[in-house]
Formats: sequence, structure tokens, C-alpha cells
Amino acid sequence: MSIKLIKSIFIINLILLVGCDSKVEEKKPNILFVLVDDLGWKDLGYTGSTFYETPNIDQLAAEGAVFTNAYAACPVCSPSRAAIMSGKTPAQLNLTDYIPGNRSYGPHKDQKLTSHPFKLQLDLGEYTIAEQLKDAGYKTMIAGKWHLAEEEKYYPQFQGFDLNIGANRTGHPAGGYFSPYKNPELTDGYEGEYLTDRLTDEVISFIEQNKEQPFFAYLSFYTVHLPMQGKPDKVAKYQEKLKKTDFFNEEFDRTGKTWVKKQQNMPHYAAMVESMDENVGRILETLKRLQLEENTIIVFTSDNGGMATSNRTDNIPTSNLPLRAGKGYLYEGGIRVPMVIKYADKYKGKTYDFPVSGMDFYPTLLDFAHVKPSRGMGLEGVSIRPLLEKKELEERPIFWHYPHYSGGLGGRPSGAVRMGDYKLIEFYEDMHCELYDVKNDIGENQDLVNTYPEKVKELREMLHQWRENVNAQMPYPNPNYKND
Repeated sequence: MSIKLIKSIFIINLILLVGCDSKVEEKKPNILFVLVDDLGWKDLGYTGSTFYETPNIDQLAAEGAVFTNAYAACPVCSPSRAAIMSGKTPAQLNLTDYIPGNRSYGPHKDQKLTSHPFKLQLDLGEYTIAEQLKDAGYKTMIAGKWHLAEEEKYYPQFQGFDLNIGANRTGHPAGGYFSPYKNPELTDGYEGEYLTDRLTDEVISFIEQNKEQPFFAYLSFYTVHLPMQGKPDKVAKYQEKLKKTDFFNEEFDRTGKTWVKKQQNMPHYAAMVESMDENVGRILETLKRLQLEENTIIVFTSDNGGMATSNRTDNIPTSNLPLRAGKGYLYEGGIRVPMVIKYADKYKGKTYDFPVSGMDFYPTLLDFAHVKPSRGMGLEGVSIRPLLEKKELEERPIFWHYPHYSGGLGGRPSGAVRMGDYKLIEFYEDMHCELYDVKNDIGENQDLVNTYPEKVKELREMLHQWRENVNAQMPYPNPNYKND
């Protein structure tokens, strides 16, 4: 063999080798996004629950990166989901309450303020994360809750999802958690079929059918939203466990007409949490079986804090202690949520205290998928991939705007900003503020508004400027209000 031929073969092999390496580097990761409805920050074993059992999610947390200061973009569901889909704050989208919202049910003579109309859908003009990924070559699907539309023309199949299983206008399962589901986007299953199992079956089938190409599977559980309906055998298990459980707190506190739950003691809810955990485990096992685990980014989080308050005591599912309040409030119990990101063994055992928000998922997942967001989109979220890869992120404020009453939950119109360790809440009925050091006072027990007036002034000006920048719609006096 001539030297010239040997050199030619060497060069060709080198080119092929480099080409192969390039393809490996450019291979897009699969994305599994698991969003649980109304799951509280304290509702998992790894976050401290001793009554609920979540071994699969606990294992996921041990194998991935845990974010201890993760926040939903809103204390109720539709706005926080819109933020995940768009990378924008609910105030930017003018989608600030659950759809259709508290405003649709009458004049509310007991409420001092009323809100301007907000959008009852995620507009088709928003370039969703699903559309971005689909245009980048991903196969996309949603299974479960959407709650970003009143009309079918705004459903997921028109927002970038190739496949829609069970996602419609409702914010809870219309027929409950057992078939028949009364869901036009989901065929009924066998008698006794459980909705959480069924949605997981659909995701597993989707993954199996699309294992040879990049996919984005958005598993948006209806659980653990009301109604509290667990599988009978699991309910019985927790009824027995409850008999052996000692509590250090009274079951409830009361503020005015609102009850606040202080114990995790509802067997039906515990059964729902366990079923959700089992199904997360099923999907993780599927990824392992199909040898997709190494190239799949797994995200696990909730859309808002756990429901821990109500004007009645018989339907409060959980307690968020040590966090204050729950769903419908801008206290930590309403907006701080569990969050885990796993990508092979890249971030195993890592814990991050850096505050992050639901609007950050959009740029983060695009970053991992090697997709640049379109210019001029006005994203408020930032990619947290640099943080995961041991690079520092610049400290930035996180804002909330919730100009509504949260109905029977007891929350009132308010806005908030967190910057560093401090969080300021401004209440719109009288514009008074509360200031908390949420790093050292996670339960928001000590109001520092009179201790640090300069910090109050700084954060309040920051919040007001942000509201002006995004054209946030403020509530106005309710002409029907009567102070009885």
C-alpha cells in the first residue's frame, strides 16, 4: 500500500471521526416535563413530609438537581402555566387569574376591589415552548391539564403540540379521577380506570413510539387538584397510618373567615400523592428500559403552592408548614414549589438556593435543545443552564402580580417582589406593605417593614417600576362594595 493511499485513508477516517463527534454534540436531548397540579412544597418525602410517601420522586431528587427556592409565576394555576409555556410573566400576558376567574360569578359586594378583564386564553400569537421545539424537529405531546383556554381554537393542538390527550378548558377533572372522565379530549377507559394511571399510559406509549427522534412530553397531571379521590386500597392504607400518627400542631388556625390547615392528615389526598409518585416512577423506568435516560432532561415541579386554606374545613387537602398560607396567596406557601431537574448524572446530588421561577423553564429548555429564542419576544425568564454548569447567574428580582381575590381560599389582591433574601408584598386594598427575610424566616413570621424602611422603599420602587414597564392592570374600587 502506497504512502499516498495510507494518508488518504487516514484523512478520510479523521473527517468521519470528527463528523461523528459533531453529531453526538449536536444531538438534541429528549425532554420530559412533569407538572403536578396544586402540589405543595412540603408534600414530598425529600421536602420533609412524613405522612405522604413519594419514594420515586425522592430518588429523582437524589439523582438530579434540587432547587430549594423555586417559585411558580402565580399563586393560581392558569397564569403560572401560561408563564411556563411562554417564558413571560402573567402580567405581561394579561392572564393573571385562573380561567374563567373569580370575576365571572357576580358583583361580590364583600370585595373592596374589582379587576379589569384579563385574557381567557393563551393567545395564539405567543410562540410557545412546544412550538419552538416542534419547529426545531421535536415530536411534541401533552397529556393532562391545559386550562389556558375557554374556546377550543386555543387548545394545545393549535399551540405546538402534535398530540393532545385529555387537555381541554377545565381546571379539574370534570368526571372525577375514575372513568368515565367526561372529557372530550380523552376516551373513557375500563371501569375503575384511574386518570393518573391513564395519562401516564399515554405518555409511555408516546415515548415508545418516538424513541428514535427527539421528543417533548408534557405530562400535566390533573392530580392532586380537588376533588380528593384516591384509589380505595391506598386510602385504606393511609387511614390506618393516620391512626398511628402523632401531630404536634392543632389541626387548624383561623383568620377571619379563613381556616388554615396545620396538619397533613387527609388519607384521600395522601393516596393521590402516592399514585402520582408511582406513575412518575413508571415513566422513569420506561426511560431506563428504552435506554433513553442518558439523553433525556427530566423536569418535575408544581404549578402553585398546596391548597392549605379555605372558608370551610372539610375540603382543605394539605398543610404547607413551615411555609405561610397556600394557594391563592403571595406568601411562600402559595408560590414556593418543589423543583427537580435531572439530566443523566450531570447534576446528581446538587442543591441550588438561587431563586428561580416558572418563566425560566422556557429559555432553559431551549438552551439545552440548542435552540435560540426568537428575537423581540420579551422573555422575562432566564436560562438557568449556566447555574447548573457551575457558572454564576446575576442576581435579579422576581415579580408577582395577582390583582384578584382568590375566592374561598381567602387571598386578597396583591403584588410582590423578591430580590436576594428579601421579599416585599404590597396589598392593593390599602397599599400597605410587608417585608420578610425569607432566607432566615421561611415562615414569614416577622414583618420587617418598620425595621428596614430603606429596603422597603427600594423594593417598592422596583415593584412599581416593573408594573409600569409591563403595563400590569391594577384593580379599582368595586362600585358594589358594601361594608356590612
